[in-house]
Amino acid sequence: MKLIRSALHAIRTGRFERSMSALTAAGAAITTAEIYLSHDGASFGNKMMYWPIVVVPTAIPAGVAGFFSRRAARTVLPAASILIVVNGIQGAYLHVRGIRQRPGGLTKYNMESGPPAFAPLLASLVGGMGLLAALLRRETLPGEGN
Repeated sequence: MKLIRSALHAIRTGRFERSMSALTAAGAAITTAEIYLSHDGASFGNKMMYWPIVVVPTAIPAGVAGFFSRRAARTVLPAASILIVVNGIQGAYLHVRGIRQRPGGLTKYNMESGPPAFAPLLASLVGGMGLLAALLRRETLPGEGN
């Protein structure tokens, strides 16, 4: 119970840098796997489909480093996170372009059966978590001194 109270207090006071760094690393791993499976299902038909497979996983070591190092949380993690956000915006543009190129253009049917228009923006949220981690104050873990 004390651990939960401590965690809630840290969140309320904006001391969530370590946890958000770790969540960014975990989110990047899961998101990369999902992107790989989706793009592999489309046979990597466009060479640009490899970019998120290269860019998103950079948040895994950056997030782990941010968990252990205040300096990494303020330098390496935001750098990787910005790349992910930019790549997600680029991916959303490419997905919408892919939908528009289908016969009939931008229709409900093409939105449902074509590339997922908003999925790359979900990947951008992983980058957003990393950027948020860099802005938050660092929490102390149980057993650490202040």
